[in-house]
Amino acid sequence: MSIQYEVEQLADSYGVADSFPKDFGYGEEEADIEGSPAPSDSKPRILLMGLRRSGKSSIQKVVFHKMSPNETLFLESTNKIYKDDISSSSFVNFQIWDFPGQVDFIDPAFDYEMIFRGTGALIFVIDAQDDYVEALSRLHLTVSRAYRVNPEINFEVFIHKVDGLSDDHKIETQRDIHQRANDDLADASLEKLHLSFYLTSIYDHSIFEAFSKVVQKLIPQLPTLENLLNIFISNSGIEKAFLFDVVSKIYIATDSSPVDMQSYELCCDMIDVVIDVSCIYGLREDGSGSAYDKESMAIIKLNNTTVLYLKEVTKFLALVCILREESFERKGLIDYNFHCFRKAIHEVFEVGVSNQRTVGPQVVGSPCSKAVALNGTPRNTV
Repeated sequence: MSIQYEVEQLADSYGVADSFPKDFGYGEEEADIEGSPAPSDSKPRILLMGLRRSGKSSIQKVVFHKMSPNETLFLESTNKIYKDDISSSSFVNFQIWDFPGQVDFIDPAFDYEMIFRGTGALIFVIDAQDDYVEALSRLHLTVSRAYRVNPEINFEVFIHKVDGLSDDHKIETQRDIHQRANDDLADASLEKLHLSFYLTSIYDHSIFEAFSKVVQKLIPQLPTLENLLNIFISNSGIEKAFLFDVVSKIYIATDSSPVDMQSYELCCDMIDVVIDVSCIYGLREDGSGSAYDKESMAIIKLNNTTVLYLKEVTKFLALVCILREESFERKGLIDYNFHCFRKAIHEVFEVGVSNQRTVGPQVVGSPCSKAVALNGTPRNTV
């Protein structure tokens, strides 16, 4: 395996100090259920709910704070709503609210109208290694109450801790939970309420892929991003491309070809390699500078003639491509097409502070006419 890598011109970097520590770019705050709303409470939110010890806090810490899965074994049980401001994660601007498992909807202190009204997605975590009868009952109570307040919420079910189950047991558990949950909704005449199910574990990349799917549903520009990626790879001889948030390793968009777990894991590992090497060799002697900047680029050639190619798109986004070695011989063409793609991405997310609105978990700016025009004809590609 060979690695080529560039992180020069630190004077022109984005000025992100040092490397990416576990709490890089994220502000945290804790609040009681009746706590007075802070200014950041107006941000759209993703709710993490489920029974005690189902793994909600572990998911949050692993995905957004780079905590090692083994370290989560020492996390204390959540006893009040924990708010995590994810305001620096690529263009996405939202909060994660981690709820204690003992929250009682009947309690008058729980203002579910206020909470569900501003929610973009509700993630309910079920421990697959435990008896999930009680969890299914709580799931039904939670989503039915939330749906009546805000029918626009995306309801996601993480069937969690599946790392300890065999493949057959995973499939059977998912089928059983899916059947029971939807039967409960049908009995309550809530057939229009749609639940999405994911098998997840913090010990592999499944939790990152599941969160990627959740976040993608909240990005209004997703169809435009997918079209731009399709145009880019079709004109560059690339097999697969992901648009990654570098900090969390969530991919906010990919092309229309199917995603296989092995390819996604390879790209995640490549991001880790690039940041680790940058922290060692890309900073100044005094430790200042940036581990990821405008000049960040990496090429990894595997021994099966596969090439991984990473390029900086914005200060939080990276494009990671998978292609064959013979296709990479046309690197000049790929780089030119990437330049056009990068320009289009910046146009799509052109910052418009004067007319920026916070309606749902939102990406900065709005699609401009020039970028949307790329959906049809690859105007700027070779």
